[in-house]
Amino acid sequence: MIEASEILGLDIGVKHTGIARASSIARLAQPLQTVSTDDTINTIQAFLGEHKLEAIVVGLPRNLKGQDTEQTAWIRGWVDDAKAKISTTFYWQDEALTSKQAELINKKHSIYDDHAISAAIILQNFLDSETDRTLA
Repeated sequence: MIEASEILGLDIGVKHTGIARASSIARLAQPLQTVSTDDTINTIQAFLGEHKLEAIVVGLPRNLKGQDTEQTAWIRGWVDDAKAKISTTFYWQDEALTSKQAELINKKHSIYDDHAISAAIILQNFLDSETDRTLA
């Protein structure tokens, strides 16, 4: 029997972090919630108490030329801190234009805010592109 595990997607911002989840079997991302970025690690640790976690996918912001920005460096630092507190595999996923996509989705029919929807888009993009996986 195959045991399902969870994969989390994160859209990390300075103030708020969107969180999404997907089953390792179904591989369909869904928004979960948005939390204060200061509470994100505690929220993930609580999630770990209830679920088997396979990996965490973090949206990596870059400018339109694909170059790192100040926000990229901040996110990389946040992930380094998180890796010291959460024992799982972390991956990067390009988050280009996910905020704009989330705004469009949210205008039509969403009960989630843009951060959680962005996290779901980031996670689904990761699940759909199995060849370009970059460890954080």
